[in-house]
Parts: sequence; C-alpha cells; structure tokens
Amino acid sequence: MATQTSARYTSFAEFYPYYLQEHSNATCRRLHYAGSLLVLGIFAYSLLSQQWQWLLAIPLAGYGFAWVGHFVFEKNRPATFQYPLYSLMGDWVMLKDALTGRIKF
Repeated sequence: MATQTSARYTSFAEFYPYYLQEHSNATCRRLHYAGSLLVLGIFAYSLLSQQWQWLLAIPLAGYGFAWVGHFVFEKNRPATFQYPLYSLMGDWVMLKDALTGRIKF
C-alpha cells in the first residue's frame, strides 16, 4: 500500500496535485466518478420525489464506490481520512476536470 504523506496542506490548491497523485489508477478514478454521479442522481431524485429518506444513501453511494477504488485498485488509504473537506472538494473538482477533458476520464 502507498504511504500517506506527512505534509499538512494549508490550501486546496496545494492539496489538489497530491489528491490527483492518489488517484492515478484509472479504475479508481472511474469509481469515484460513478459514485459522484450517483450522489447527484440520488439528490435529484430525492428533491423531485420529495422522498427525503433517499438522502441517507448519499454517503454510502459516494464513499462506497470511492473506497472500493482505493482499497482494491489504487491500493492506498483514502485521503478523506486525513483531509475530509479537501478530499470532498477534490472529488467534485476531479469530476469536473474529467468532464471538461482536463484529466483522463
């Protein structure tokens, strides 16, 4: 397994290159994308149907896919354990970067 960095990031701009490094495996990235898109779908369904209990599935969908990607394919510890807010931000920025062609989908 890859080791966690001992660096302390003071901004998301500093953190994001590290975040991308921790997601170098294409299958891991794709599982993150799938989880993020599923989160958006669950959120939209919950709003449109007003079935608020579906919101409880959001963490399972988002983290479930991501953690399978890390533990099975990337073979590292998810950055969310050390940097929860920056990692959540990283998920959405990485998805945006993939959808806009900035990084490989």
